[in-house]
Amino acid sequence: MIFTLSIYIVTTALLLLSFFKNKTKTKIALRKSWRSFENILPQFLSVLMLIGIILSILSPETISMLLGKDSGWFGVASASLIGSITLIPGFIAFPLASALLKSGAAYAQIAAFISTLMMVGVVTFPMEIKFFGKKSTLIRNSFAFVFSILIAVIIEAVLE
Repeated sequence: MIFTLSIYIVTTALLLLSFFKNKTKTKIALRKSWRSFENILPQFLSVLMLIGIILSILSPETISMLLGKDSGWFGVASASLIGSITLIPGFIAFPLASALLKSGAAYAQIAAFISTLMMVGVVTFPMEIKFFGKKSTLIRNSFAFVFSILIAVIIEAVLE
């Protein structure tokens, strides 16, 4: 709470400093940031609604059964496969991971989900093949998947 408040205070102070230094540039920057916010907002709201629906359908017990500590390698494999085929931006994935952890998911399973989500691109496979070739795409995605599993093993050893 105190850290968040201090971030707001520092940001406000820097914005005021910028405004007093150059009003025109500050106004342009604020307009650009507002447009960026407007562009992100529909995606953000739709994914938040999706997260809300998923968390209302799946009880914490179900999440714990599928992705909890007792799910073992089945949970890691499931999370890895879901992460590999899902295309979610990072600013949505991390709050989703937090919500899943609070609902009973284990760290290793969430690590596998997030790392495959960020590194493995099943959905972007055709575009990647177009730019890098089939062999490079297969090698990169295979290594990324293996490293994601390795990350889950390390997280499990360290945190659980």
